[in-house]
Amino acid sequence: EVQFVESGGGLVQAGGSLRLSCAASGFTFDDNAAGWFRQAPGKEREGISCMSPGDGRTYYADSVKGRFTISSDNAKNTLYLQMNSLKPEDTAVYYCAPCPPGANYDSWGQGTQVTVSS
Repeated sequence: EVQFVESGGGLVQAGGSLRLSCAASGFTFDDNAAGWFRQAPGKEREGISCMSPGDGRTYYADSVKGRFTISSDNAKNTLYLQMNSLKPEDTAVYYCAPCPPGANYDSWGQGTQVTVSS
């Protein structure tokens, strides 16, 4: 069974930084593409960053490009998202999952809440 546990969220002022972590079981980041998704209140979940195994190619949504950095520690089987220059519009619950998760993907974790105050 695949499980993801996200952590590292919190309340931060605009312009601040946070680093999110995602620990996985039943899934290895060095063999599978994975990434970060977020869901803001009243909005659909969106993919914001993905990373491919092996070559480490990355993808960022335009809304976070230049501010967020995805990385992984394969020895710890943990995925990270470094978030800098945070904006109030980054407020959301953040999740990690395979990239792409697939239309019927239902193994979303609890997520971690990020709140950015203005």
